[in-house]
Amino acid sequence: MRIRNRSRKLVAATAAAGLAAVACGCGAPSASAGGTTVNWWTWDDKQAAAYQKCADVFDKDNPGVTVKITQYDVNDYFTKLLTGFVADTAPDAFMNSGQYLQQYAALGQLQPLDGYIRKSGLDLKKYTTGTASYRYTDGKLYALPMDWAMAGLYYNKDMLRKAGYTEADVDNLTWNPDNGGTFEKMVAHLTVDSRGRRGDQPGFDKHHVRIYGIGALGVQDFTGQTSWNPLVSTLGWRPGDKTQWPTVFRFDDPRFVKTMNWVRDLTDKGYAPTEGEFTSAGNAPSSAQLLGSGKVAIANDGSWSATSYPDIPKLDYGIALNPKGPDGKRSGESNPNGNMIWSGSRHKDLAWKWVSFQESQQCQTIAGRSGTFFPSIAASMDATAAALKKKGVDLSPFITAQRDGDLYPSPTYGNGTAMQKTLQPLLQSFFAHDRNDDVFKQMTQDARRLLAQKED
Repeated sequence: MRIRNRSRKLVAATAAAGLAAVACGCGAPSASAGGTTVNWWTWDDKQAAAYQKCADVFDKDNPGVTVKITQYDVNDYFTKLLTGFVADTAPDAFMNSGQYLQQYAALGQLQPLDGYIRKSGLDLKKYTTGTASYRYTDGKLYALPMDWAMAGLYYNKDMLRKAGYTEADVDNLTWNPDNGGTFEKMVAHLTVDSRGRRGDQPGFDKHHVRIYGIGALGVQDFTGQTSWNPLVSTLGWRPGDKTQWPTVFRFDDPRFVKTMNWVRDLTDKGYAPTEGEFTSAGNAPSSAQLLGSGKVAIANDGSWSATSYPDIPKLDYGIALNPKGPDGKRSGESNPNGNMIWSGSRHKDLAWKWVSFQESQQCQTIAGRSGTFFPSIAASMDATAAALKKKGVDLSPFITAQRDGDLYPSPTYGNGTAMQKTLQPLLQSFFAHDRNDDVFKQMTQDARRLLAQKED
């Protein structure tokens, strides 16, 4: 056992070489005179607060055991995990993104859950999404799905009414990459220049825009979950050549290329801002803030942001489904976060007891009422929707999309950090007009090369 741990630490140390030293002692598994502490980490402050309610129940039902939840900023979180692997101070269990599954599994830092699942009789079918996303290439399952998410259209109701549209109009938008369908028509009409002329009216000045019809759709990330993905995926395009562990991302697909040109043209026409236009001193306002300030009429945003919109003063907003594609169907990507156990934990059985409780209907219902995430269990999701409806937040568009089968799972792929670092700047260069369609061939080639590499 000691030799195996040494090997795991040496491999992790190699992976963490060059990282800045980070103090992670607070994550060390511990046993005190008063009992045992199970440490669980997350980067999401809202989920930390939501799951604390579950931890209180768990602690009460398990005398002598205390769950300690620690939240770190997402910019530091994964570095702290790697450093904790090296120093043997990583948490017993933690929330993870599928982007890092390959790296952590290859380093031997993840505990396979298959044995625990068999022994406990846990039924994976109760989860509406996500279990396939955390099955590694060795065939083992390394996480339980914590949630699900998708993008939707958030809109300013006052601006919609002033432009002569109804909520039914935005609920039934259509899109195609040739002329943008009724989606582009609405976005154009909602756009207003400094002299009050709309984007579809004569004399519209695209260089002096007061209200953009829609927020930036370009380069938030190279997978486009909350921007262009719900559009291009209606054409049948999917990022990878395989559902899981793809060997290439198909950025040179004509459907993708045509969609990216349409997105760029939207900004060129003055209907959408350039990326970073509203950024000042390194801080960009949220989509909710832009909608509330009157700078944009519609914003593509994630379902996880739904509870932020009621906090914006004097904003009367609505949420709509994404536009229908040429075949009359909607589409969108969903990517669940995963709940994992560290292979170096000294309290694996207790960590499993905590993780499996987190993933139970009881806990998902308790934590889900916060509205800060969408539970992966259907019955708990219903409870979340009911709780938020009382607060004026209507999640029905997202629930409708999920139940109608409009979502597809985001692929689990390797070398995620390098993919992001390499592909994001290339996509940015296209939207900045520094590169044209040739960039998509390079992105495809780079993706193929990176996906074939072992993660460091």
